[in-house]
Amino acid sequence: MRSEDFRADKARPFTGAEYLASLNDGRTVYINGERVADVVSHPAMRNSARSLARLYDALHDPARQPVLTSRTDTGSGGFTHKYFRVARSAAELVAQQGAIADWARMSYGWMGRTADYKAALMNTLGANAAWYGPFRENALAWHRRAQEAVLFMNHAIVNPPIDRDKPADQVKDVFVHITKETDAGIRVTGAKVVATSSALTHYNFLAQSSATVTEDPSLSVMFIVPMNAPGVKMICRVSYEETASRTAHPFDYPLSSRFDENDAILVLDDVFIPWEDVLVLRDAAKILSFHPASGFMHGYCFQGCTRFAVKLDFLAGLLAKALRATGGEAFRGNQAALGEVIALRHMFWSFSNAMAYNPVPWAEGAVLPNLEAALAYRTFMSEAYPRVIETVRRTVASGLIYLPSSARDFANPEIDRYLARYVRGSKDMGHIERIKIMKLLWDATGTEFGGRHALYELNYAGAPEEVRLQVLKGAERSGRLKAMEALVDTCMADYDEKGWTSETWLPPLSVPTA
Repeated sequence: MRSEDFRADKARPFTGAEYLASLNDGRTVYINGERVADVVSHPAMRNSARSLARLYDALHDPARQPVLTSRTDTGSGGFTHKYFRVARSAAELVAQQGAIADWARMSYGWMGRTADYKAALMNTLGANAAWYGPFRENALAWHRRAQEAVLFMNHAIVNPPIDRDKPADQVKDVFVHITKETDAGIRVTGAKVVATSSALTHYNFLAQSSATVTEDPSLSVMFIVPMNAPGVKMICRVSYEETASRTAHPFDYPLSSRFDENDAILVLDDVFIPWEDVLVLRDAAKILSFHPASGFMHGYCFQGCTRFAVKLDFLAGLLAKALRATGGEAFRGNQAALGEVIALRHMFWSFSNAMAYNPVPWAEGAVLPNLEAALAYRTFMSEAYPRVIETVRRTVASGLIYLPSSARDFANPEIDRYLARYVRGSKDMGHIERIKIMKLLWDATGTEFGGRHALYELNYAGAPEEVRLQVLKGAERSGRLKAMEALVDTCMADYDEKGWTSETWLPPLSVPTA
């Protein structure tokens, strides 16, 4: 049974309940040494699953549908999340930006790999199907399937960090590669990281990084595989949600306990991929050109930047509240620090707006988000997020640690009376409100959940050096760098060693010699 078949009505997306039901499909997920019998009820991911189900329910909420949904373009007569359709104008991109932001606000920006993330690729498959050559019909079919159901897909592109000093074909016992080709499809074996949220998704889009390309064509492959396919196994990292639910109260870990996107080691142990699910086969040139040519780079940067901007909205507001709770907002240095965080927030919303309002014409009358703004976002997000976290730690300081161990302390009158006196907030703020603000800020910046997000945002777009090299290469290919140099050449043509070359400017005054 396919994931999309869990819908009672095939002309619309999943409801939240249908999404949760679709996850009980026999998938192989391991955590803490055991196979998970039911991901929807397991304490490692049950609240995260419900956070995602809320997104699907929002698609059916009449009050939210004008922002979130539009009619499908597949002929189904149904509706879909706006970002699952290819955009054909700036106005449509602006509408998609609103839909992305609306979903992001439902997790306050803390869930980055929601279903609209992979829509950044799936929405291109219709307009750009020709790029997939012999697998053109597969691209069209997956565009239709993903859009009509609003399928939740993860992706795995990065090879396990093992023997990186060796050519990829010498690490074939680890990297995903084709082991057999038949009339019905291919068989593949290998592993990928970090497969974010894979345990709670319907399908995996497996692609290759350029570092995988070698003379061995068995490594040049892209395909889509259901999470319950025989041989697909997910080995999850520790669950911050489970730790929070077993040791504390939602008051203490309000983010960890419901927005943990568990990452996994994705193992493919002799997995069969039917031909209809293959997108690239033994084609190194396609692998090398995938990110810019497929449209995925433009699209995932648009979703990622908009989600990141929402997260900065949240962090700026939370920092303002924390400084007010401690009385720290009165200090000029803290005011300047908060102003810088807000300026960073403005910058990333500006990148998102530039991507939407200045699109790039593309295939079949479609448009893509502006690539230069996308590359600027990729370059500076890894600088901005650590800066924001450092600002929080520097300005709030011991306020992040000067906290009771648990919300259970409030229930003990002997403890609570001391908390009411010694941990109260400034300006008549009660102790519970002050502690609530600081616990939320600590969960955002200091817990394992917060630490994972610091690493996640730092490496979200790839290695920082590689991101900057791609900006350079893009400027060279587009002619933008040549135009920049031409501007300098024009300036240098205004003068030479004898003086001005134009009559616009007056010659220098004579300088008396000694």
